[in-house]
Formats: sequence, C-alpha cells, structure tokens
Amino acid sequence: MTKVKDMAVIFDMDGVIVDTTEGHYLSFVQMGKEIGYEMSRERFKFIFGMHNNDIFPLLLGHKLSQSECDKLSNRKEELFRNIIRGNVSALPGVIKLIPALKKAGFKIALGTSTAPENVELVLTDLKLMPYFDGMATAIDVVRGKPDPQVFLIAAKRVGIEPSQCVVIEDAVAGVQAALSAGMKAIGVTINHSREALSAAHFIVDSLEEVTPDDFYKLITS
Repeated sequence: MTKVKDMAVIFDMDGVIVDTTEGHYLSFVQMGKEIGYEMSRERFKFIFGMHNNDIFPLLLGHKLSQSECDKLSNRKEELFRNIIRGNVSALPGVIKLIPALKKAGFKIALGTSTAPENVELVLTDLKLMPYFDGMATAIDVVRGKPDPQVFLIAAKRVGIEPSQCVVIEDAVAGVQAALSAGMKAIGVTINHSREALSAAHFIVDSLEEVTPDDFYKLITS
C-alpha cells in the first residue's frame, strides 16, 4: 500500500496560491509600451500561463534569441514585482491547506512558469516558503506548459514518482501538462470555467473544498 510519505502535491503558483492575474496583465501592458506591442484583456487571457520564452516571440511576431528572451523576461518580471510588492494575499483555502498537507506527510512542491524572484517574493510574504520541499520555476525549463517538463522536474526534486503526484492548476495548459506527466490533476476555477478545465480529475471553485484525504484518495484511486 502506498504511503503518504511517498506522495507529493505540486502547486502551480499564479491562480492557485495567489491571484496575481492583474499584476501580470499590468506588467505586460507596461512592457508593451516599452517595446511596441498592444496588450488587450483577451490577448492576455490567451497567453497567461505560458512561458515567457513562448510569449515574447508571439507578441512581437518574430523569433528571438534566448538572450533576447531572457532580457525581455527579466524586465517584465521586474515590472510585475514592483506592482505586487506589499500587495500579496493568498487565495481562499491556501493558508490552511498547505500546512495540513505537510502535517499529513505529503511532499509539497511548486511547478510554475514564473521567475524564481517572483516565487521568493510571494512565498516569503505569505510565510509559506518553509513548507515547500522542492520547486521548479522558469529558470529550470526550456519548454512551457502544456509541456510536462516543469512538473516532472518538480517531482524529481522531491523524490516522488509522477504517478504518485497530484498537481493543482488553474490553467488549461497546466492541466494538460499534469496529465502528460502522468499525474493526477485538480483544477481550480479561478481563471477558467469548469468546462474549460474538464480534463482534470477533480474540479473545485476554491481550495477550501479539499482536504489531505481527498489527495490521498485521488492518488490511490
């Protein structure tokens, strides 16, 4: 019988732990004014959750070198941190669920396409950093979601087999990435409808709706 200590819960960050959607939107708007592209709400909805390496060539309409992508990404994330600093708040259920999962024996990991500096700012402000056993961020991957790379790296860093992991995601591409990794997926309807997230094994409107026992049952089912 699989024990909880051999299981992991992998959290996405934006839209799962915190809702930084507006901060990202505003930072892309500012970035557009600097480098010459238009950012509408509809366009932002399409790109949100993608890796910056994929976003900027799309926005600018041509290929970019890795160094060009890195430079643009660093500037965009700097703008983002300036916008959210001092205004970070956890989504409902997060502050209770993460310690509860840790207490139950699960490994806690993060799998996000955001920059490590953003992760540090958010998790430090929320006092959640000590609960995480490992993480994979934007600097660890070359392929963004729906590619499963970020979740596979996160699982490896906490020493848990993909089949024993549950991913919590708010994005369609994130759910697809979790399934491609051979993991179970919980979809949270922060930014997408239940219909859009229908490929997930379990869908909730808030993390207030789940307990550690739900994760155990999902993995062992």
